[in-house]
Amino acid sequence: MLVIDGMEHRVDYEPAESTSSLFGGNSNWRGPVWFPVNYLLIESLQKFHHFFGTALTVPFPSGSERRLDLWSVAAELSRRLTRIFLRDEEGRRPVYGGAEMFQTDPHWRDLVLFYEYFHGENGAGIGASHQTGWTGLVAKLLQQSGES
Repeated sequence: MLVIDGMEHRVDYEPAESTSSLFGGNSNWRGPVWFPVNYLLIESLQKFHHFFGTALTVPFPSGSERRLDLWSVAAELSRRLTRIFLRDEEGRRPVYGGAEMFQTDPHWRDLVLFYEYFHGENGAGIGASHQTGWTGLVAKLLQQSGES
């Protein structure tokens, strides 16, 4: 927060849709999970790990005492992204949020949609639901991890 001439200015974390049109309405880049950015980060961490090896470690999560090498950080970020699409212990997929038809209907629950971006707190799909061009990168992450 910044106060100038008695007026408060702030850029808040918003985990999904923007609450104002100031930054383009739903074109909010300060909270939602955007798959291509995260994918590029994972790929970069893997490449840096190939160069630095296990000698370079970083706090993970940021600010913690726990230190991981870059490959391990990339693997954890990849795991978090893939979990958006996979069923949890209760059989629910975070990508579908509270949409019960997609969560429980046997005709819909296995038809996974690739959304434009995702809620930063619960992983629910937001925006266009046909973004196979970039969100389809989850297939590569699943392949790398060996999960299904």
